[in-house]
Amino acid sequence: MTVKRTQTEVPYTANEMFDLVADVERYPEFLPWCTALRIVEKGVCDGDGELVADMIVAYKVFRERFRSRVSLHQGEGRIEATYVDGPFRNLQNRWHFVDKPDGGSIIDFEIAFEFKNVLLQATAHAVFDKAFARMAEAFVKRAKAVYG
Repeated sequence: MTVKRTQTEVPYTANEMFDLVADVERYPEFLPWCTALRIVEKGVCDGDGELVADMIVAYKVFRERFRSRVSLHQGEGRIEATYVDGPFRNLQNRWHFVDKPDGGSIIDFEIAFEFKNVLLQATAHAVFDKAFARMAEAFVKRAKAVYG
């Protein structure tokens, strides 16, 4: 399984970053390789609850659809996405947002995945560090665009 974790300090509050990451319907607007996203189920109230989403990701000759269950815990500053269906054997994303005492917040982001297909796994593993950095950077750029 391929696993990567990063911590990033941003000048935005934990709640602002939570809201930005929780707004999964907007991912195709800014997230690299995300070409489409559709909410299948939604049970969210005041930043807490669950949703199920289908995402289409395209990279070079690969185009895959997968479904994830996203658990939102705004009071705890946590978002967790778990794999439901698609080309993976396993996929998990974890976000944790913590306000800093002097302003801004720290984003802790972890992703772990393993494709069912060995060729897809080898391809993803080969470009994963660069792709992970671009993905994390996309959320920071999006926060700047949304919050100034």
